[in-house]
Amino acid sequence: MKVLKKMTKFAMVFGLLAVLGACGKSDSAATGKTEIEVFSQKVEMKSTLQDIIDDFEKKNPKIDIKLTSVSDAGTVLKTRIAGGDVPDVINIFPQNADFKGWAADGKFLDLTGSDFLSHLKDGAAENYAIDNKIYSLPLNANEWGFFYNKTAFKKLGLKVPTTWAEFETLVAAIKAQGKTPFAASLTTDDSWSLNGYHQLAWATVTGGFDEAEKALIGSGTDGIKEGDANFEQVAKELSLVSGNAQKNANGASYSDAVAAFASGDALILPQGTWALPVIKEQDPDFDIGTFAYPGVEEGQEMTIGAADLAFSVSASASKAKQTAAKKFLAYLTQSEVMQKYYDVDGSPTSVKGVKTEGKFPETETLAKLAFTDKHLVWLQSEWTSEEDFWHMTVDYINSKDKTELAKDLNSFFNTMK
Repeated sequence: MKVLKKMTKFAMVFGLLAVLGACGKSDSAATGKTEIEVFSQKVEMKSTLQDIIDDFEKKNPKIDIKLTSVSDAGTVLKTRIAGGDVPDVINIFPQNADFKGWAADGKFLDLTGSDFLSHLKDGAAENYAIDNKIYSLPLNANEWGFFYNKTAFKKLGLKVPTTWAEFETLVAAIKAQGKTPFAASLTTDDSWSLNGYHQLAWATVTGGFDEAEKALIGSGTDGIKEGDANFEQVAKELSLVSGNAQKNANGASYSDAVAAFASGDALILPQGTWALPVIKEQDPDFDIGTFAYPGVEEGQEMTIGAADLAFSVSASASKAKQTAAKKFLAYLTQSEVMQKYYDVDGSPTSVKGVKTEGKFPETETLAKLAFTDKHLVWLQSEWTSEEDFWHMTVDYINSKDKTELAKDLNSFFNTMK
């Protein structure tokens, strides 16, 4: 009898553990579903992406998607991939050195020949091919320029600059009327926010992407020098922000800079188009406009950017996960799906059929340059790293020490020569 009771208790405990174990599983065997992780670096678009994912899951009930969106996503992603923990679907920027290295190392699935690529504008994916293989689905592109307070400009009689000399005159005029020209984040942590400014300074001064790269990484060891005409002009252009930003800019975060602009405390925000949704969330009481980075002469203005919402698939994921991941990517290339993203983000999209006319008047000046020869790919696409370049940008703006800037530039680029 005692033996029977013990056996009965054992069976009950074993059965309970089995039930609990089954409830704890999230794999296909337990749920009948395939779960994939989508890792996004677009924190400001988390809500929109989640809405798109929810719609996808309704239409694909056998696929569950976990959206991962964290702060300092770039560092988190590097750590995870270095540790062999590659997310199933990864929002990664295909112009960057990290992407190129990981793709060459076999971390991403080859998407060449996938049917959904035909839903993109010609050359959109091929622009980021590595050894003629496509590892990224680029759905849109960002652009960098200057947001400005159109209402205040009109009230104060200010004009959008078409040359660098006019830009200097504009900043002086804003200060003369007791206003603050720039909303900026001049901290090391958010120094990335002025990356576009520094890169466009080199591009417009030298004449374009190739010319800028030649001046920076093709100039020979310690070839960037004070007294050089290009260097002196770039330093001069960076100096325009020095002393012309909101109070405590050297302690301000990216969010602080956006808030300074949205509140009307500063009239110009140097930033990428990705900032528009964040600005509009703060409900500014003025009309917003944008202008491109002015060149030395009229007609030489430029913007810079590259694929922003771009996805790759892990090569180490299971076949079931890869199939689910590609199904999600195909879903994202449907015009009606990308329309939902575009209607919030406003960045130029590569997906055919998305209606863009008149949707975002705030950024239409920059959008007109998208996918033209005035829309450069980020210069760091040819570099082995970029963070130190960000840091020296704000260091110089804060100090205006040209000797140190030249030294920092040489120290950074010498390793790439």
